Amino acid sequence: MKKRKRKSKKKNRGFIIFGLVLVLGIAIGAYFLISPKETPLKKVAEKITKPKKTLKILDLDSDERPYAVMIDNNVGYTAHAGLQDAYLTYEIIVEGGLTRMMAIFKDQDTELIGPVRSARHYFLDYALENDAVYGHYGWSNFAKNDISLLGVNNLNGITNAQSAYWRDRSVAAPHNVFTSIENLKEAAESKGYRTTSDDFKNFEYSVDPISLEQKEGAMIANTISLRYSHYHTTGYTYDANRGVYLRSMDNQAHIDKVTHEQYYTKNIVIQKMSNHSIDNRGRQDIDDVSSGDGYYITNGYAVPIKWSKSSRSAKTSYTYLDGSTVKLNDGNTYVQIQPIGETSTITE
Repeated sequence: MKKRKRKSKKKNRGFIIFGLVLVLGIAIGAYFLISPKETPLKKVAEKITKPKKTLKILDLDSDERPYAVMIDNNVGYTAHAGLQDAYLTYEIIVEGGLTRMMAIFKDQDTELIGPVRSARHYFLDYALENDAVYGHYGWSNFAKNDISLLGVNNLNGITNAQSAYWRDRSVAAPHNVFTSIENLKEAAESKGYRTTSDDFKNFEYSVDPISLEQKEGAMIANTISLRYSHYHTTGYTYDANRGVYLRSMDNQAHIDKVTHEQYYTKNIVIQKMSNHSIDNRGRQDIDDVSSGDGYYITNGYAVPIKWSKSSRSAKTSYTYLDGSTVKLNDGNTYVQIQPIGETSTITE
């Protein structure tokens, strides 16, 4: 009898322990089902999506092809229209000690651009390296030949794209030809030109501000004077409040014809380059398939740089003295290709 009672007690104890374990398991399960799940802070942080930083000056996600427009620069300092919308503008010497500009537009709907002038052959090299449709009104024989030779997608207001341009009769010819982005796009589409590009980017850009102060050879750059000839000088003055350079020509503020605002730029790239006459009218050629010196200027500082270009269609390489690639601040850029024998003055 005693043995049977001991067995019964052990059996009851086992049932009790099993019951307690079962109740505890149910309680723990219920807790996790009812209670909110807690995630470690690290995992929470990893799930937070930071907003993507994007450039204001250039939409790198857009595949719209750029349009490069030849700009007359023998019209004074208040006759240009639409140039502030260009993300990249080149100024280069032409005959007579004058300069012309080539303004490059992308993802814009600028309604008035000009005045538009005729092509010069070395501007084609920069249209090509930016993969741009090239807009102009007329051409030199050198440009005409090279447009055909290089296969440049061009819109000539005299020969193949008359509808893309118009004359402002209140302005004296030949300085009165204008265009718009809409007109250029329509003309490009009608000619079957490619209107998209995956190779338009010609500079490296930074969404975060770049300071040149600690770069090798850095100098304060509040005033810049770039002489192209006895006839023309381009200047810039730093506006520290806005963080941009105000543009002038021959000591006069360069003012937009429509907005009446002074043109400005975030970045200035100077390329020193040799040039020479190639005909009896003084038309120029430049040695751009080469290498040389220059400056990059932004945010009140200038640093010396090196540039090189391996072929007419190749993208120009811009490097600091240590060999690293030049990156531009987010904003528009003027590339000043200046005759090597003329003076560049950069002062405080």
